[in-house]
Amino acid sequence: MSNAPLLEVKNLKKYFNTPRGLLHAVDDVTFTLERGKTLGVVGESGCGKSTTGRSILRLLEPTGGEVLFEGQDITKLSKEEMRAKRKDMQIIFQDPYSSINPRKTVGQIIADPLEINNIITDKTQKEKRVRELMEIVGLADRLYGTYPHELDGGRRQRIGIARALALEPKFIVCDEPVSALDVSIQAQILNLLNQLQKDMGLTYMFITHDLSVVNHFSDDIAVMYLGRLIEKAPAEELFANPTHPYTQALLSAIPIPQLHNRRERILLKGEITSPINPPKACRFAQRCPYATDRCRSEEPGLKEIKPGHFVACFLTDN
Repeated sequence: MSNAPLLEVKNLKKYFNTPRGLLHAVDDVTFTLERGKTLGVVGESGCGKSTTGRSILRLLEPTGGEVLFEGQDITKLSKEEMRAKRKDMQIIFQDPYSSINPRKTVGQIIADPLEINNIITDKTQKEKRVRELMEIVGLADRLYGTYPHELDGGRRQRIGIARALALEPKFIVCDEPVSALDVSIQAQILNLLNQLQKDMGLTYMFITHDLSVVNHFSDDIAVMYLGRLIEKAPAEELFANPTHPYTQALLSAIPIPQLHNRRERILLKGEITSPINPPKACRFAQRCPYATDRCRSEEPGLKEIKPGHFVACFLTDN
């Protein structure tokens, strides 16, 4: 069992009803995630990254598909069973201020999961555990009785991380955990998450739109476009050999901090396909410079072009 992937997502779908029709937020997403590894998920705003993460945790109920956690399909669990399973699956939210209760102190916020799940009932033991968690994430002991508004964004995000660690999870969805922070603070939080992974054997799904961050932080990278997974590969392979035209355009937008070494920018033109009742076609076809009639009438599926490198594009057929 230890050799099996911690997480297997199969044909995951999440649709929302709108006045204009069915919005395909996540459509047929499939991937596996090994224990102790980090999967980076990238794509522009609205591509379905966060919805995928929340559907995996069942914070949003999936419309279809399977989510196998340690071989068990958690989409079939009852609410009570899912509540018990959530001890192993946690999330760090994007905005550290809106995701924590401003009326509670740091100590009370971190203690919440312990109280809700009846992990520690003794008040002294609970306070001891909270202070341990604060030390693990780099929060000074003197901050135990302070309120979130008294702290900066970096410290507030450390509170969110400590709360996620309280139940000793195996898997954490990091939903853009550094995008709301200053660059210097981002580095501190990323280093902290990296160290926690090494110390505790954590498995991460790291959602971000910052490609330079995801390259350094992830073992594998999945690229999403309008609800679809269009490319997935080991981080080094994806950056060395981006195959999907959208991935190539994304990577071309990363700034190079060298005056005389400029990368040619790929500018995308054309209308973005509507995610509401999308046609049976490649969703990138209207913006793709290589699109053919086949791209506009068929939907490409993910296929393996090299060991571990998957792409959903008809160009790979040639």
